[in-house]
Amino acid sequence: MSTVNTAAPSIGKNIRLRPPRNRVEKRAVWWWTARVLLSMVTVLGGLAITYWLWEASRTWVGPVFVGLTIVHAVTAAVMPTWRYHVHRWECTDLAVYELKGWLEREWRIVPISRIQSVDVVRGPLQQAFRLATLRVITASPEGQIKIVGLDAEIAAQAAADLVEITQATPGDAT
Repeated sequence: MSTVNTAAPSIGKNIRLRPPRNRVEKRAVWWWTARVLLSMVTVLGGLAITYWLWEASRTWVGPVFVGLTIVHAVTAAVMPTWRYHVHRWECTDLAVYELKGWLEREWRIVPISRIQSVDVVRGPLQQAFRLATLRVITASPEGQIKIVGLDAEIAAQAAADLVEITQATPGDAT
């Protein structure tokens, strides 16, 4: 099964900014939630230990603890689902498209001829959720695309497809 969309209307070398077609994996919602909860446990655990062991800090640690608890709880409740509804991606024979963000949206296109390398990255938490990140790198420091929350098999297939297409595309990707 090819992950590259070659059925899209041909747009020649005039690649236009348009919404990508594919959503990330639904499991990404749980992965994002787990990341927020792990951050919450780490930060609030450190504050709780400080509060417990250092009596002089209690006047400022208590309010900080309450504030960060609220911020983490709201983030865990809102951000993962919101990001899932926004994040989109697509690979065609002309470009890789990405739309991401939850507070600030970023829309990015990398033409196939500009791709220097393609990586699949899987951290321990992503592995637990059978997810991966597809990273498409160009010579430009701003040209990297990181499509997070993909099914691990789909990310691997997309990477293989992109490598095949980039090898057949003329140019030096600089």
